[in-house]
Amino acid sequence: MKTKLGLLYGGKSAEHDVSMQTALAVIKALDLAKFDIYPIYITKDGSWINGPKLTGPAESVEALTFTTERSISPLALQAHSTDENSGSTGYDVIFPLLHGPNGEDGTVQGMLELLNLPYVGNGVLASSAGMDKVIMKNIFAQAGLPQVKYTWFIRSEWEKNTESSINKVAEELGYPCFVKPANLGSSVGISKCNDADELEKAVAEAFQFDRKIIIEEGVIAREVEFGILGNDDPSCSVAGEIIPKKDFAFYDYSAKYVDGNSAMVIPAEIKESEYAALSEMAITAFKSLDCSGLVRADFFLTKEGKIYINEVNTMPGFTPFSMFPLLWKHTGIDYPALIETLVKLALERHEEKQKIKYTV
Repeated sequence: MKTKLGLLYGGKSAEHDVSMQTALAVIKALDLAKFDIYPIYITKDGSWINGPKLTGPAESVEALTFTTERSISPLALQAHSTDENSGSTGYDVIFPLLHGPNGEDGTVQGMLELLNLPYVGNGVLASSAGMDKVIMKNIFAQAGLPQVKYTWFIRSEWEKNTESSINKVAEELGYPCFVKPANLGSSVGISKCNDADELEKAVAEAFQFDRKIIIEEGVIAREVEFGILGNDDPSCSVAGEIIPKKDFAFYDYSAKYVDGNSAMVIPAEIKESEYAALSEMAITAFKSLDCSGLVRADFFLTKEGKIYINEVNTMPGFTPFSMFPLLWKHTGIDYPALIETLVKLALERHEEKQKIKYTV
């Protein structure tokens, strides 16, 4: 019997276009002999639109957008008729292929919990804490994970105390430093700053995407990443490394998606002792946020051998050429098998949750 799989993609987020590419890749990889695929497109203004059941792989992103004539309330997912001929209702599992706010941040996950629908990936707490870099780093600190120095500001605080805020960054972090929106991914709105003038410009840029920003100490280090897969007993992939091709560059949005000014090395050339330490820290990070399904954990590794956790991504880039799927491909799980594993993990977690007692 085929699994009825609802794919959520698009979204009201600066990462809308990244999500569309992810959805296209997943649909092309799904085995139609195993899955009935039902696309659910979320527009840039937040409208939810039911697409027709797919009878074959989509050929373009444009084929995954639908007119508002098929608009639905998100709450209709629970009772949606997946088969107009037989009248069968309901999805077996929802796969949120959403990046950024309004999708990866626990909002959609909370709705799916209320509807009691199985879904792929992290739950409400892990998604929201993993999206907010400040909260995430605070939790990592409590778990004893080493991190670079950081500070954070909300927009009103920065605007009222700009000069003292700039001085605080110089005194506590120094230059270079990195400015990031607290709640965004795909390196959107991130800037490297070498002095106060660049800092002011970078802060203005980051505040376009969030009301809260985080500023981190710059370190000279390799960027090493791991894929983590599982629920209560997660496992780590081989290590991968991001190498910017441009001098003094970093892995920004353009390097990821536009001009290709970065390279991925898999497996990364690291010592066995470094792999052991890094993978243990990755699992600790996964468990400290109560993650489930999938996570990509990113680290800094200095030439002196110091390790710092940078962040985790609870819905990492998921095309066949993204780091997370490539890490698992080199570990022995190819792209179609990875998708099937995530669906299985989602169903297992949902079944386990049904054991919870809600009456006294």
